Amino acid sequence: MQTFELLQKLVLESEEDLKKGFGGNKAAKVRSRKKMQEIKAAAQQIREELLDAGDPAEAKADADK
Repeated sequence: MQTFELLQKLVLESEEDLKKGFGGNKAAKVRSRKKMQEIKAAAQQIREELLDAGDPAEAKADADK
């Protein structure tokens, strides 16, 4: 869940620069693209953590074998 909280924080932090970037501010566009890369990495990490966590029903079925 820590990674999800990080993802939420990154999204909130990006809001102002995104607005400025869409308004034409070139520096804000650069900052926004960098933040989007961080958001992408956090989302990927969450997907990996979910895969590692697995399904408890699957783990129980494997243990019963």
